Amino acid sequence: MKILIADKFPAHWTDVLAKQGHQITSNPALDETTLPGAIKDQEILLVRSTKVPAAVIDAGNALKLIIRAGAGTNTIDVKHAAEKNVAVCNCPGTNSIAVAELAMGLLLSLDRRIYHNTNDLRNGVWNKSEYGKARGLFGRTLGIIGLGHIGREVAKRAAAFGMKLVAYDPFAKEETFAQLQAARYIDIYTLAEKCDAITIHLPETPETKGLFNKKFFDAMKPGSIFINAARGGLVVTADLVDAVKNKGIKAGLDVYEKEPKAADKTFDYTPFAGAENIYGTHHIGASTDQAQDAVAECTVKIIDQYATTGQFLYKVN
Repeated sequence: MKILIADKFPAHWTDVLAKQGHQITSNPALDETTLPGAIKDQEILLVRSTKVPAAVIDAGNALKLIIRAGAGTNTIDVKHAAEKNVAVCNCPGTNSIAVAELAMGLLLSLDRRIYHNTNDLRNGVWNKSEYGKARGLFGRTLGIIGLGHIGREVAKRAAAFGMKLVAYDPFAKEETFAQLQAARYIDIYTLAEKCDAITIHLPETPETKGLFNKKFFDAMKPGSIFINAARGGLVVTADLVDAVKNKGIKAGLDVYEKEPKAADKTFDYTPFAGAENIYGTHHIGASTDQAQDAVAECTVKIIDQYATTGQFLYKVN
């Protein structure tokens, strides 16, 4: 089969596909504007963060399958793909541990102000009396919004730190809350009032876009911590920055409302200017060797299933 890889993909697994007899075209530099010209006779499109709008799908004369090498499919026009009889598949759960680890890392870093500590040391400043002040995580209440694969992995790790767990997920079963020993809340605002820290793990949909806005941040405790390693569009950036500056909220972000394209080397930090208690990473939650290998293995499995049986594994549309 003809496969177009429009993002970075482990070379070992590319070789596996080639040895299986597939015709591989790999061009990680492609984006939504250049994809239409490259996809014409390709049967399978493999992407990670590259956007796949309707125009790309329309240009794929032979396109039958789009694979998101990861979990979220908000960058793909899934509905239009279905209308064009193009399957969209993802790799659920394969990067959950990696994202959970980063969420915990951001939480710890904010509580102990690790960046500020390190930055002062690099500048020759010794300020033990200031940085010796930290609340600690043990016994604190962590709110988890979204108990999918990642939310559950975060819960396991937070429990190991001795944190009390509360959670919101209208689709999760009661047994999931019981297994995690997490108290169930029926709305995110009541949850926010009770938590010392909150981490969100939801997909970006029309219903969740901008869900974390002024109303939510107003409900949070002053000085509490907010973690987003899910999707940038879930959060209204201006409202979060206002809460950080005026309410003492601390925020750890791996994703942003407006992110650079894969090939870009600059990031517009202007919306966050002056909010020193925002710690950010470069949308790397799923970017560990372990996670990337697991995602690639899942991707190859999806292709093999389709090539040998015509069936779509992990189809979302």
